[in-house]
Amino acid sequence: MSKKVKHILATNEAIVVYIIIALCTLIGIVNPAFFGVSTVITLSRAMLITLIFATCEMIVIISGGIDVSFPAVACIAMYSTIRFLLAFEIDSPVIAYLCVSVIGLLFGALNAYLIAKIKLPPLIATLGVSSVANGATLAFLGTKEISNIPEKIDALSKVFILSYTNPQGITYQLTVMFLIPLCMILAAFYILKYTMLGRGIYAIGGDKNAARIAGFNVTKIQFIVYMTSGLFAGIGGLTYTILMRQASPQSLMGSEMMVIAAVVVGGTRITGGHGTMIGTVLGVLLIAIVQNNLIMLGIPTHYQTFVVGLIIVIGTSITSLRAKKIANSAKV
Repeated sequence: MSKKVKHILATNEAIVVYIIIALCTLIGIVNPAFFGVSTVITLSRAMLITLIFATCEMIVIISGGIDVSFPAVACIAMYSTIRFLLAFEIDSPVIAYLCVSVIGLLFGALNAYLIAKIKLPPLIATLGVSSVANGATLAFLGTKEISNIPEKIDALSKVFILSYTNPQGITYQLTVMFLIPLCMILAAFYILKYTMLGRGIYAIGGDKNAARIAGFNVTKIQFIVYMTSGLFAGIGGLTYTILMRQASPQSLMGSEMMVIAAVVVGGTRITGGHGTMIGTVLGVLLIAIVQNNLIMLGIPTHYQTFVVGLIIVIGTSITSLRAKKIANSAKV
């Protein structure tokens, strides 16, 4: 076996694949129906919103930062947009997505300013922005759930790209909204792998000073990264609202840890400078399988948090050990 093949089989992505295969095999043995089109559709829907948030979070972490404000930004963007549309009787999905995009970009720019200009630590800056966004939503916009979503926007939840009926007569449908994270994933993959901006994101995540010496505009790249995160957060918030067919000012709060966990389990180093889109998708898939299918193994729902935590610890430990091994090999 060549060194290249051995290297591929020992990557973080490969390890996550092994875990997914082992887990799916166990679930399939207990419930053979797991291996079917219905499971693919169910998991795709379960992963949809997490994929949007994980994509933006991965880019931020690769750049050497972290963003814990995206759930609050998503909530204020979608909740304020829905209230605005209802107040002025506007029923346009295009305008809705434009509104959440602008709001997300503004909050992303605020994060970037605090981090790139004022030099606040990313965790402190985004935590502060999260509190501001969440507080503003509850204080100025209200605390009630909105169920009367504008008709044309609500209608998007009933548009499907795939429909499957199993032998028992149960129909599973894959929403057209799945195209949103798919486009984001492809765009992020291309930018990170094939563009100078992508190289700059990896460079400043590895060493900001070295990236600056190499000619990268660190401040500009940080603004692009955090504004992209805000943009994706706003889009993710509205997409979640469409799928749930109601807007809640608190619906996404607390989701940041699970998203970060999926990104890190997928092989993105929390210290920055390393990570892949494929690994992130695999990390999200692993978390989705654990959250949605452990009950098939007879594991009670309240044990899921424990299992997810265990996966996070093991996944991050493997990533850390591999990073140390590579660093030691370089010294030799």
